[in-house]
Amino acid sequence: MVATLEQGNLLAAILAEETFKPAEPSTLAETGLSEPLVESLICKHLLAGGQASGRTLAERLCLPYGVLEGELQRLRQRQFVTHTGAAPLNDYYYALTDQGRQRAQLFTEACAYVGPAPVPLEEYVLSVEAQSIRAEAPRRAQLEQAFSDITIDPVLFDALGPAINSGAGLFLYGAPGNGKTTLAERITRCFGQHVWIPRTLVEDGQLIKLYDPAYHEAVAEGGDSVLKRADHDRRWVKIRRPTVIAGGELTLDSLEIRHDPKSNVSEAPLQLKSNCGSLLIDDFGRQRVQPCELLNRWIVPLEKRYDFLTLASGKKIQVPFDQLILFSTNLDPADLVDEAFLRRIPYKIHVTDPPPEEFHQLFARWCAAMGFAYAPEVVDDLLARHYFAVGRRLRRCHPRDLLGQIRNYCVYNDLPLEMRPEYFDRAVQSYFTTVMMAPAARPAPSAVATQALA
Repeated sequence: MVATLEQGNLLAAILAEETFKPAEPSTLAETGLSEPLVESLICKHLLAGGQASGRTLAERLCLPYGVLEGELQRLRQRQFVTHTGAAPLNDYYYALTDQGRQRAQLFTEACAYVGPAPVPLEEYVLSVEAQSIRAEAPRRAQLEQAFSDITIDPVLFDALGPAINSGAGLFLYGAPGNGKTTLAERITRCFGQHVWIPRTLVEDGQLIKLYDPAYHEAVAEGGDSVLKRADHDRRWVKIRRPTVIAGGELTLDSLEIRHDPKSNVSEAPLQLKSNCGSLLIDDFGRQRVQPCELLNRWIVPLEKRYDFLTLASGKKIQVPFDQLILFSTNLDPADLVDEAFLRRIPYKIHVTDPPPEEFHQLFARWCAAMGFAYAPEVVDDLLARHYFAVGRRLRRCHPRDLLGQIRNYCVYNDLPLEMRPEYFDRAVQSYFTTVMMAPAARPAPSAVATQALA
């Protein structure tokens, strides 16, 4: 199942960026799945889609036709499916019999999942060990490449390097708008680019959906044609190392297996989806759950590198906890957590405001991206009148946001895209204005009551 590399092939492994590749199974035993499970998936697919050829069913279940052929033959012998005609490539079209339809409905009532065949949990555990983010130690050259598309202060870059190299967790703290989320996304790029994950897991008969397009970006892999034998197990999908971001919506329920009792299908928690990548807790301290509760949930996983989850059946399972944990906050970490937890997050990095020189670089980058001609003298005027004169602090998001407002204004009025002081005056007035209602302007309770009665 797990393709291991020989010692002498280390250079080839680095060039290929692949230390693990799920081999295509040639027998049902090699899939790790039971006959009843595969039988139920075949019947539910036929119930949902009507007749289908054997190769079409194999494609839908992401299993080789040679593995499925024997199962189809057994279902036909038991009179659950029947041939409805010949299909190309020495194949047949299959459909459910009346008896098979009744059986498929029972399967659907027990579990409504219709999709690719799952992968046993133990095989996923082995894959995480083989692709662990902690097995890599990015060097300066890899960091420079990962951060090449953004501006970053050299002092901050030097502080990030050892933290990323360690593979341990870190706090990014500082004022809002200075790119902490952007930094977290680039950090994941410092490690190997691609990993393999199962689409769905199975443990103790319970199906757990792992692959999530909201967090996982699939990478095209050849050999998926029905006519061509795949060079990998198609129950797995190749993705870019994930960066899972959870903000103020994070709750403790998000960190547990979520079971749908109606479909009897479960969804993997966020930390499982982030394995072999990064998990960013954005705006830490502003979640609906108290920081101490969240941190207590993770104290043991952070130290042991594994977590315990509970299936719908009540069975506890041990799963890998293998990701770079990043906490992004506008608050001081010491005000949020105790010393015991800070010890388990060894790196605390202060993301400071950009100096004027970097502010110019940010404007130059965003001008190129938005179609403006960069005018440094206009930026100097902006800094002098709207920042230094009023004591306003610089933020890395300001160049993008101010230029965005100017672009909208110019496009709306059919004007050329130009950096003009009067345009910035308009954008600054809109962007930095604090909308407040004066106390005198608020209607008194009696007036509100009078209006309501009227």
